Amino acid sequence: MKKFFFFLWAVFGMTVGIRSQSFYDINTINTIEITFVESNWDYLLDQLVAAGQEERLMGSVAINGVVYDSVGVRYKGNSSYNPNQVKNPLNIKLDYIIADQEIEGYGTLKLANGFKDPSFVRETLSYEIARNYFPASLANYANVYINGTHLGLYTSVQDVDKFFMRTHFGSDENTRVKGESSGPSGGVWKYYGQDSSSYYSKYAMESEFGWQNLIWFLDTLNNHNESVEQVLNIDRHLWFLAFSNLLVNLDGPINNPQNYYIFKDDAGRFNPIPWDLNECFGVFRMHQTLGNLNTTQLQQLSPFANLNASDFPIISKILTNNTFRNMYVAHMKTIIEENFSNNLYLTRALELQDIIDADVQADPNKFYSYANFLSNINNSVGGGPPPNNQIIGITQLMEARINYISGLSDFQAQAPVISNVTFSPEQVAPNTEVWFNAEVEYASQVFLGYRYSFTEAFEKTEMFDDGNHNDGSAGDGIFGVSLTAGYNEIQYYIYADNNNAASFSPVRAEYEFYSVPVLSDLVINEFMADNETTVADPNGEYDDWIEFYNNGQSVLALEGYFLSDDAAEPDQWTFPDTTVAPGEYLIVWADNDEEQEGLHANFKLSSSGESIILSDPGLNIVDEVSFGQQYADTTTGRFPNGTGDFVLMLPTFGMENDSGITTIESYDQNNIFSLNVYPNPTNSYIFIELDYSEPLEYELFSLHGKRIMKGVIFSNNQKVDLSFLSPNIYFLKIGNKTHKVLKTE
Repeated sequence: MKKFFFFLWAVFGMTVGIRSQSFYDINTINTIEITFVESNWDYLLDQLVAAGQEERLMGSVAINGVVYDSVGVRYKGNSSYNPNQVKNPLNIKLDYIIADQEIEGYGTLKLANGFKDPSFVRETLSYEIARNYFPASLANYANVYINGTHLGLYTSVQDVDKFFMRTHFGSDENTRVKGESSGPSGGVWKYYGQDSSSYYSKYAMESEFGWQNLIWFLDTLNNHNESVEQVLNIDRHLWFLAFSNLLVNLDGPINNPQNYYIFKDDAGRFNPIPWDLNECFGVFRMHQTLGNLNTTQLQQLSPFANLNASDFPIISKILTNNTFRNMYVAHMKTIIEENFSNNLYLTRALELQDIIDADVQADPNKFYSYANFLSNINNSVGGGPPPNNQIIGITQLMEARINYISGLSDFQAQAPVISNVTFSPEQVAPNTEVWFNAEVEYASQVFLGYRYSFTEAFEKTEMFDDGNHNDGSAGDGIFGVSLTAGYNEIQYYIYADNNNAASFSPVRAEYEFYSVPVLSDLVINEFMADNETTVADPNGEYDDWIEFYNNGQSVLALEGYFLSDDAAEPDQWTFPDTTVAPGEYLIVWADNDEEQEGLHANFKLSSSGESIILSDPGLNIVDEVSFGQQYADTTTGRFPNGTGDFVLMLPTFGMENDSGITTIESYDQNNIFSLNVYPNPTNSYIFIELDYSEPLEYELFSLHGKRIMKGVIFSNNQKVDLSFLSPNIYFLKIGNKTHKVLKTE
């Protein structure tokens, strides 16, 4: 059984960086130095804001010493911008003049100035939590200089642009809208008729088209609610609502008609995406239906606030459905259990503060004192902009809030318990029957959510405990149902509910799910989407490549087969007269160099993530792999070779895949011990758990063999700090065996 997120194979947590030193690595404080020819640059930027236009002042930017010419800069923000302050939020467009001028695929940089957040971690912490459950921006920090003057420390947040859409949705040409009301009050997702001009003051169209799609969505939500699942990704929306309410983000669409995006995916459904999270954890207190909230009211904000508010169909048209309400509660409980009941949010907030401590002290234009910075994790802080504004402490809010929410009847109700999720047979071939089973208690109904491609919407089919669905005896608590496999994998999860509560397995579904590999004779076996130094093609170029493997017993003729990285164009590249023998490998270079000799597809792979689709001459999908961001000089391949799940690995170009993972069974002939390294992947720490009576030495090596650290394991559950490392693959060596560790963002 394989468990993985939509955007990153076989890992939990957050999106990893493209390079070994990611621009949004949370442990990296970037240095951004802007240079303008004009000495009155501040006046000119203020004038652009006053003109109300999107024009920019052109200059150059050095990012960690690398210079980008002809960039466009403007101030951004609403309340966080003030012409009388030095440290204003910034929007830097690297590709303003020079097409495709980017850093690691990012063309626009958005820098927030720490407005109304003495702790300086609300934005980065909130995005980290959000990324576990739905698409959300990467975020870290940067020191900003203009014409040699240090403006201070900024929060650097990934733009919600086409690159973001490709990474998380696999496409970027569909309707993308930003909620951007001309005022701080008004409803959210109300229907105002078919005239698109009625929506211009409430939304900004970020794509080249889409007003009619937006109106169609709002009309369906408000007036044809029985069809809402056709136009809205309900599960993702429920995660978004649960996150926003739990973290009391009232400067967002659960209370204000601003600070969010919605994107129409390839399944035709809109998906909410968060933005501008600096006022999470109770900073913004003015609730449109409840008034100005005091501390107790913030702590006890109802999870169902605005449930009956007609101005907020974003909530009232969704949570009045009992099934959706139960799903919403289940998602909020998961966020609480994984981040707050265990105090992980506090540990992480302190870790983030430790990263930026010296830089906050050195910030000449910070809005709050260093003492306020330290205090606001736990205590309310006054002062800062606007004057006399009290910013509640993060733990002061959340400790009382978790106690309050956990005591509510919806959160006390007995939820179904799901265990022992399995599928059979173990090896699945195309066009065969696959049985899915799960042991479930306290449920009145159980469903299998499934799809055959990550661009599709999940469908649900009921599972049965009647003795007729490969489920054992009737009434034994084991539920079953079957599907017919196609050519590509089956992605699935289990959902169970009763009148009062619901449960998912995995608990982060639908964003996380299980999958069933479907194996044909010809499979995509391994691929490299960021080849910098590993292997060159016959022309001496380090290009992307895709490896195919023949699992069958006969020679396969591939003439007329198709290869593509775009589901909308599956016949993008056609195989010429080519064969692959049983047990043999075939390499296709994905370099868009068809004029070169050999097999060269007419597209390149995106290291930020996409799909590879292999189809037969009838355009039936033979194999498909969807992947997230890739590492330089690292591949993703099947392990075991030809049949297994996809894992990150060291390249095995044209030969049997070796995952690089060796199970450690023994240290020497006389001492047997077991070893567990967890969490793996990790974004901060690993624990080395072993059963051995004597101290053992461990060493950690980089992907290229450089020893990074060395230590001794004194206990059977030793914690090792990896937070200082860049995202990449590392090797932990104990004795004469090694264990691969994946460090994520």
